[in-house]
Amino acid sequence: MTHTDVSGLTQLGAATTLPASPDQAVLEKVPAGHAGTLYCVRFTAPEFTSLCPMTGQPDFAHIVIDYVPRDWLVESKSLKLYLHSFRNHGAFHEDCTLDIGKRLVALLDPVLLRIGAYWFPRGGIPIDVFWQTGAPPEGVWLPDQGVAPYRGRG
Repeated sequence: MTHTDVSGLTQLGAATTLPASPDQAVLEKVPAGHAGTLYCVRFTAPEFTSLCPMTGQPDFAHIVIDYVPRDWLVESKSLKLYLHSFRNHGAFHEDCTLDIGKRLVALLDPVLLRIGAYWFPRGGIPIDVFWQTGAPPEGVWLPDQGVAPYRGRG
């Protein structure tokens, strides 16, 4: 059994407050216990919220993040706090999605990262944003993200 060194973490196991903005959020990483093995890690945030930068009204999304670790894993509590920090942050859908993906890539240097952000309609039009760092490595199972296309009331 592999044990992960968590001694440098500042948020896990401690009371933490919600960061005021994504820039203030602290994302932390831990060593990957199975470095050198190709596998996919998935995080799903079905109730993601941010603010429209023009109107200040809330925007909602179902976000799915898949990554193939190299040497690091994102610490999940820090990721949760980071994602929640967008709730009072004004940014366009595309900016939120790419900011999340690029920040995780900068932190982890993964073999692959892909993010799918399925935004609920604004002005009657849903906006879905997708980004990935490259082609999936051979032999890695990347399942469908499982989010159905928007069908209105259906």
